[in-house]
Amino acid sequence: MEQRLQKLIASAGLCSRRTAESWIEAGRVTVNGVTASLGCSADPERDAIAVDGKSLPRPQQRHYLMLNKPRGYVCTLADERGRPTVAELVADCGARVVPVGRLDLNSEGMLLFTDDGAWMQRILHPKHEVNKIYRVSVAGDVRGAAEKLTSLTAIDGESIHPAQVETLRTGRETAELSITIHEGKNRQIRRMCAAVGLHVRRLKRVAEHTLTLGDLPVGKWRYLTAQEVAKFNES
Repeated sequence: MEQRLQKLIASAGLCSRRTAESWIEAGRVTVNGVTASLGCSADPERDAIAVDGKSLPRPQQRHYLMLNKPRGYVCTLADERGRPTVAELVADCGARVVPVGRLDLNSEGMLLFTDDGAWMQRILHPKHEVNKIYRVSVAGDVRGAAEKLTSLTAIDGESIHPAQVETLRTGRETAELSITIHEGKNRQIRRMCAAVGLHVRRLKRVAEHTLTLGDLPVGKWRYLTAQEVAKFNES
């Protein structure tokens, strides 16, 4: 798959993208023996890319997985209390991957795994504002629940960015909400709901940035496609 040269050079660990751009402009980069120009793309599997005449190292193969986490599993590689872990569910993936973020013991849904530390940090760092969408079933006084949750700017004295909340279904004392956040503070949605007098009965992550859980069975995992990873990174 073709990518911009500066990205390929940076991914190979030679320098930053900005420095790679200066190398390209200085004529230090060639593709198939031809001096490259800024804006050029290449396929590392097909093209011979060189910097100062030295072949570009091939990037290490990385792994990107999506798991539909069941309730009752902890998001850790090993648990000192002997509880089931999400690592057990992806143990057959053929690589040592770690969960990207967390879902608490009683939460379920989309959980990403990778062995790409830079990709993981891009998702987790608040400055990138990667949206995560949850379907949340709540009980209590559900009148105006969406409005109450949307207006929250702090929980337990801790500042939070306002969430996007949509009411999917409502009854006399129960409701199903779609809640979108990008911070992912510890047990954030449960704490938000508690702050407005609501009890969370079920919490499921159904989407993250450009990825959706879809019909992936509970407890099963799949690899992300190259197109999904590329779209995620470009958005």
